[in-house]
Amino acid sequence: MTAIKGIAFDMYGTLYDVHSVAARCDGFFPGRGKDISALWRQKNLEYTWLRTLMEEYVPFEALTEDALVFACNALKLPLDDDTRAQLCDAYLKLEPHPEVPAALAELQSMGLPLAILSNGSVQSIRSVVSHSGLEKRFTHLLSADSVKVYKPHRKVYELGENELGFDRSEILFVSSNSWDASGAHQFGYRVCWVNRSGNVFEELGQVPDQVVASIDALPGYIKAHNAG
Repeated sequence: MTAIKGIAFDMYGTLYDVHSVAARCDGFFPGRGKDISALWRQKNLEYTWLRTLMEEYVPFEALTEDALVFACNALKLPLDDDTRAQLCDAYLKLEPHPEVPAALAELQSMGLPLAILSNGSVQSIRSVVSHSGLEKRFTHLLSADSVKVYKPHRKVYELGENELGFDRSEILFVSSNSWDASGAHQFGYRVCWVNRSGNVFEELGQVPDQVVASIDALPGYIKAHNAG
């Protein structure tokens, strides 16, 4: 059995709670924060896929802003320039899921290089990670912006293998997004799907190697895997 030598994490939804912006949205549109956050996230994902298929790359910040504008238009909520700017700024300051800081510290203590491999731009990744005070946990912050396509395109997954310096079979890719986990598994990574909400995995011909309910289950899984 191939040992796990490094870990590449998806960022949005996996390490950081994309719906931590809901309270900020609610401040501008009382009672509608959760609706805005849900639709904003949905369109954000869809736009990464559509822009890639259209072969018309736009930076992640612009794509995120477009998704917010769509969400507010669809919900018939007036979005002025100042509110739009403040909400987009909130997306650069997402909060980590509660278990993440301690779990990353334990994983780092095991001597494993930890990377983020995200659709976010370099600026977005650095802003989110720095805001949470977790920048010292990671050896690499890898952005889809460097290849000008978005996951699940294999060019993005190649970044992890190239930068970490291990064969893809020696890297554990961790994501809470089953479409992302499917793309990474098809590429050849060992994959752990973080299923916090009891969701059903995508029918894309792939099966994750491990399923956990939260990030803090990773240290035990990796120790058991590498010991075997």
